[in-house]
Amino acid sequence: MSDQHTGTCFCGAVEVTVTGAPEGMGYCHCASCRSWSAGPVNAFTLWKPGAVKVTRGAEHLGTYTKNPSSERQFCKTCGGHVMTDHPGMGLIDVYAATIPSLEFEPGVHVNYAETVLRMKDGLPKLKDFPAELGGSGEAVPE
Repeated sequence: MSDQHTGTCFCGAVEVTVTGAPEGMGYCHCASCRSWSAGPVNAFTLWKPGAVKVTRGAEHLGTYTKNPSSERQFCKTCGGHVMTDHPGMGLIDVYAATIPSLEFEPGVHVNYAETVLRMKDGLPKLKDFPAELGGSGEAVPE
């Protein structure tokens, strides 16, 4: 796995570079992620804030905060979704599709209690979040 990956929003006006290895990768099934991504599941990559840098087009980034745990960032030019800052977790989710050169290796499903798309892939399915990130850490059946 390369040490650095660069990706862009839909139109390319905003460029983001991530460095090092993500803290985790997986799928989120919560209603907010589903609505935001316009899909049945959101593929996430989580990074420490120091590993994420907007390398071009910061002036085009907009932020929408539905709740204090998720500051969703998007390109104001094309509307393309770029990343979500999770200040309470101390992590930034750079959407897996935003950084296509990163080999996506999911390790967990979170908020699986809300799923609308059952996925039988053998990965752990958590009711909400891992305990170390403020959730119950409770596993639910595949």
